[in-house]
Amino acid sequence: MKKNIILLITCFLFYVSAMSQTITIDKKIKPDKQNGVLVCKLTSKELQARKATVLESLRKQVIEKKELASGYSYKFDNSDKMLDELTEFIKTERQCCDFFDFALSIISDEGTIWLSLTGPKNAKEFIKTELNL
Repeated sequence: MKKNIILLITCFLFYVSAMSQTITIDKKIKPDKQNGVLVCKLTSKELQARKATVLESLRKQVIEKKELASGYSYKFDNSDKMLDELTEFIKTERQCCDFFDFALSIISDEGTIWLSLTGPKNAKEFIKTELNL
């Protein structure tokens, strides 16, 4: 009987310990928008892979860049391929960096697409340093 109680208490302590670690990890990946701390949900390895592929491809295709109050706006060629690439970028980026606001503008008479990437306090710095866009 005594062994069962000790075993039960030990299991409970392991459970409590595991739950507190899970909560700590969960808190680390959520952006603290009120204090201006923005964090990407990707692991370092995933982020590096994304920088080397998706972001590098977009960087090469930027025609013009405009600084906005809370982010940047990027001009691209108006092609179906570019529109697909930008749409895919937005779909995946909003999963890992859900603090961003995205706007796509297709300017037919100019033959261009504008992507505006903005967000809360410190979003502009995050775009510059983490996304290098």
